[in-house]
Parts: sequence; structure tokens; C-alpha cells
Amino acid sequence: MESIISAINDIVWSNALIILCLGAGIYFSIATRFLQVRYIREMIRLLFNGQSSKKGVSSFQAFSIAIAGRVGTGNIAGVATAIAMGGPGAVFWMWVIAFLGSSSAFIEATLGQIYKQVKDGEYRGGPAYYIEKGLGMKWYAVVFAVATIVSMALFLPGVQSNSIASSMYTAFEVPTAATGAGVTVLLALIIFGGVKRIGKVAEVAVPFMAGAYILMTLIIIVANIAEVPAVISLIVSSAFDAEPAFAGMFGMAISWGVKRGIYSNEAGQGTAPHAAAAAEVSHPAKQGLVQAFSVYVDTLFVCTATAFMILFTGQYNVVNPEGGFVVENLPGIAYGPEYTQQAVNTFFPSLGSGFVAVSLLLFAFTTIMAYYYIAETNLSYLNAKGNKWLLWVLRALILAATFYGSIKTAESAWMLGDIGVGIMAWLNVVAILLLRKPALQALKDYQAQRKAGLDPVYNAQRLGIPNAGEWDGKELEEKKLQQA
Repeated sequence: MESIISAINDIVWSNALIILCLGAGIYFSIATRFLQVRYIREMIRLLFNGQSSKKGVSSFQAFSIAIAGRVGTGNIAGVATAIAMGGPGAVFWMWVIAFLGSSSAFIEATLGQIYKQVKDGEYRGGPAYYIEKGLGMKWYAVVFAVATIVSMALFLPGVQSNSIASSMYTAFEVPTAATGAGVTVLLALIIFGGVKRIGKVAEVAVPFMAGAYILMTLIIIVANIAEVPAVISLIVSSAFDAEPAFAGMFGMAISWGVKRGIYSNEAGQGTAPHAAAAAEVSHPAKQGLVQAFSVYVDTLFVCTATAFMILFTGQYNVVNPEGGFVVENLPGIAYGPEYTQQAVNTFFPSLGSGFVAVSLLLFAFTTIMAYYYIAETNLSYLNAKGNKWLLWVLRALILAATFYGSIKTAESAWMLGDIGVGIMAWLNVVAILLLRKPALQALKDYQAQRKAGLDPVYNAQRLGIPNAGEWDGKELEEKKLQQA
């Protein structure tokens, strides 16, 4: 079975997907005139603007749901895996895909807002919605929705729960089955409360978890501030095959950097537009800019902090593609959260493993919450949510996958997760490239209104965008009244 999973993973994550993701990021960066640089201040301002409504969550809650999905085991175990398989140079390519992917995140989130609709009394949206409404390809939308439900409910939860269980065993010797059962019960209590409860939990948990983790990493970085230039030099030189110790790993550095970068920040994967569509805003570009900023938070802040800790302390192994190890500083320890735990232990022997385990518990748990929200949104798109038994089946599947993931091998868990991410990325990146015009028009309209000193309000009819029902007629007037 593992050989079959590995073969499928190799097909999905061929060089073609890596080129597609990098190419899309380059194109959107140029097309938006590098908004990821020009609009950083605006991104932060918009983050705390806006309020929730009966139909939608606030910009910050949507940001928190998206961050809950982005910031997970990929930021701790994923970074370690990238270094183990691609060497320190993989971190550089994680930076590259985050920088370029920020523009892709803007496009997909803005499209999610433009084509959102009210279903089950709440705003719903995402790639399935904008593929059908924007491209007029119902079959494509259904394929994406089904692929997303399968990925979110079956393939991806196991990666998160596996890392939680592994880190809890390393830190506290808690049996993996016990950890899996505990996480599954907690998850059940939240997902049965619906989307609003997910938003409220994420709004509180995300700032706390990210803040505490970044604070710890900053303490370690400051303690090693003199080594920062050397670590950055190691990362950059290794990325271009200029570091003798990692010669010949150029292809692996790019491959694993891009793969783990997309897994971590999810830019272009098609997950964040679901949360973006749920926000109550007066203009789609507002949420697009907020989601673009979330990529920075994930990769340039959290992933970089993890990478620096691991490289400062030398607590890592690097696998030789031809067999054996290029570097083996931790004999007998496979790639995963153990690298990060060992790194923190170097500075805080009595605290490190436990702190990373708890951080990972919060990171990964909120990510599984986001997975459920995304799966439920796509179930709603298929008009299947009205059948209560299907909703119960979805909940049962994600709970079962969460528990099972905690007791299976890490390698098989990661491969299944990669397959899920890869399939969604293929489908979504192609869709947003085909559907780029409405998002770029929205950005141009937003810029013009801001230049005129207005708080932008979107009018799809004026811009000639069909099938954007929530931005026409009565809905538009209601938004103007809310602003007034």
C-alpha cells in the first residue's frame, strides 16, 4: 500500500506542479505590480477593520480561520522535513514560494469574495463556487469540491494528529492512541458547534499560539544573534548548490522547499478562499489583501523562526538522495517535530520538548478545525448539507481520520497529506490563472477608490462581472447602509 501511495505522490508532485506554482506566483506578482510589497501597511490596517454580521464573520475572524489552516504542523515538522530532505537551501525556496505565493493568495481570496453566496444562512465560497460562476464549468467545480472533501476529511487530518501524537510521546511519553483519542474528542465538541464556533475558537487560539511560539523563537534567535548572518549565508548558498557540504542537492532543495512551502502557507492550494469568502467586507480586495498578509505570517515569520532554531543548534539530519546521510547530527531520529524539540531543548532543557509539544497541539488542532470548515463548505456547495446524514458522515470521517492518523507511521501520513495538497493545487492554480481578470479588475477598482479618498465599495455590475450576486442590487445597498 505504501508503495502505491508513494507512486501516486510522485506523479502528483512532479516538476510540472512545482513549475506551475512558481510560474503562477511570478505572473501574479508582475500583474499586481508586486502588491505583496506595496500594500503591506494596508494589509495590516485592513486586518483589524470590519465587523461580523449574521451572514459573515469579521475580517480578523476570517484571517484567524485561514491562519488556523496555514499555521500547523508544516511550520514545525514540515520545516524539519524540508531541511532533512532538501538541506538548509530548502528554506530559501520556502521563502521564495511564500513571497510569490502572497500574490496568488490575493487572487484566490478576492475571487472567493467576488463569487460568494449565502447558503445555510451564512456566506459560503471558495474555488468550487468561483469555478462554476466565473468559468461556467460545473463539472470542474464538482471535481474540485469532491477532491477537497476527500483531502480535508481523509488525507490531511492524519498529518496533523500524527505530529501531535509524536511530539506528545517525545515530551511526556503519552501513548499515541491516548493523544489521538483526546484530540478526537475535543475536535468533536467544536465541529458540532458549527462555523461560528470555529471562528470564535480560532479568533482566540490563533493569536495566542502564534504569539507564544514566536516569542520563544525570538528569545533563541536573540541569544544567537551573532550567528544570524552565517545561518542566512548557509541557507542562500545551499539553495544554489554553492555550499560544498550540500553540493548536488539543488533540485531537492527546490522540490522540498516548494512542496513544504505550499503545504505550510497553502498559497494557491485553494483552502484559504473558503475562509476569505466568509468575511463581511465592503470590497473583495480587502479580504484579498488580508489573506495575502497571512502567507507572510505563516512562512516568513513562523517557518523562518523554526528553521533558524534548528540551524542555529545543528539539531538536524540531511538525507543523501543517493543513500545515507549528508549530515547526521541526530542518529536514530527521523525527520519531524523532534528536530524542533531538540533545538529548543538545547536552550531550555527542562522546557523545550513540552513547549513544542503544546505549541504543536494548538497549531495542528486549529488546522484540523479549519479542514472541517473547508470540507463542510464544499459539502454545502454540492447541496448535500441538507441531507443531515451526509453531514454526520463527514464529521465521522474527519474524526476517524484524526484518530487513525495519530497511530499510523509518519511517512505514510505525510505522503497522503502531500497527495491531498497536490491535487487541490493542480485544480486551483489552473482555475485562478483562467479566472484572473475579475480579481485584477477588483484590485484596480480598489486602488482607484482609495486614491479618491473613499472607503471602497464593490459594484460587480459597474465592472461588468456577471454571477456575483452578493455584490449586485439590494446586497450592495445593504453594504452601503452598514458602512454609513
